[in-house]
Amino acid sequence: MTGTPEDEVLHRIDNGVAWITLNRPEAMNAVTWDQRERVIALLAEASADPAVRAVVITATGKGFCAGADLRGSPGGGAGGERIAGDVARMIRLGAQRLITAVLDCEKPVLAAVNGTAAGIGAHLALACDLVIAAEPARFIEVFVRRGLVPDGGGAYLLPRLVGPQKAKELMFFGDAVPAAEAERLGLVNRVVPAEELEATARAWAERLAQGPTRALAMTKQLVNASLDGDRAAALAAEATAQEINMTTADANEGVASFVERRTPKYLGR
Repeated sequence: MTGTPEDEVLHRIDNGVAWITLNRPEAMNAVTWDQRERVIALLAEASADPAVRAVVITATGKGFCAGADLRGSPGGGAGGERIAGDVARMIRLGAQRLITAVLDCEKPVLAAVNGTAAGIGAHLALACDLVIAAEPARFIEVFVRRGLVPDGGGAYLLPRLVGPQKAKELMFFGDAVPAAEAERLGLVNRVVPAEELEATARAWAERLAQGPTRALAMTKQLVNASLDGDRAAALAAEATAQEINMTTADANEGVASFVERRTPKYLGR
């Protein structure tokens, strides 16, 4: 039985942190069209809501996300004639929109990877700003096993994390990468026992939620763009970001707290 999008993607805001939880454990959280659209909408809401200052993406059960589940998706069934352009359009409007929503979210996004992250599920995690993985977690570039080209920004994300040679190895062979190896490669920030995953993610996210939210947003934008342009463009963007950030209340508070030798109290504005 198929649940509603609200049942299949749980959402709550707690201490300034928006928790987005994939909730189809019986399907290893293979993401449906409805789930994808809800996650994209929730990330857009997080960007616009001043009460949200960090985001956690996680999942229930033993899997983080086993990839895309297209069985109930518009255009994802076996019937009907496929014409040139259909697949590219589906990728642009589907997997790529999901990954872009994470990359463009104006709040820091943390992935708490509880289990297997395969295909678009791996890219969903790796698009996040920080990744904490439980010890049983695995990351799999599963596309080659199905004779497919990676989608969901994989060929963009992986070389930036591990370099082109290692990215090709992961994508050419499709071998499962255990959490400890993923940490060694730089795919994840930290590996913890499964029972500590939620608490660790909560501690990190709430620490982010106490930070200077607009400064973090602009820092995220600068880092994400840093490998796409030349040095002159990067330095110009940095100067502009600093100019804009110095108009925020948090920047003024940060400077004042330093002068007054006290702990800053950031409001996210």
